[in-house]
Amino acid sequence: MNVLPTKTLSGVSPIGTYKPKPYTATDSSIEPVDIYKVMVIPSWRNAIHDELHVLVNNKTWDLVSPPVDRSLVGCKWLFNIKKNPVGSISHNKVHLIAQGFSQAPGLDYHEMFSPDFKANIIRTILALVMLMKWKLR
Repeated sequence: MNVLPTKTLSGVSPIGTYKPKPYTATDSSIEPVDIYKVMVIPSWRNAIHDELHVLVNNKTWDLVSPPVDRSLVGCKWLFNIKKNPVGSISHNKVHLIAQGFSQAPGLDYHEMFSPDFKANIIRTILALVMLMKWKLR
């Protein structure tokens, strides 16, 4: 019976010690988690700049001084590596997300809106457009 060692959290398996390969730690296809390490890499820095530019142009984000009587809403950077169908790296994608769990309803915001369209609703509307010969714009 040929049993291979299994990786465990402690690094020790019932058969022996698991030793990670050194090349896996330096792989460029690993998505980073630390903003400070990302800022030294030009492709990631450009992706961050592009994300901030889009947020400012869409008027969904603005840098303001914090009010004295309110708590701040934190934010977090998410980093994704987008790949081509072949498997090579296409580009780096960055998202700045708000940590909305730190907001108090009625104090920090009053209403919430999240559009949610299911596929069958879209199909029904398109069927009506075809049936009634309406023009889509």
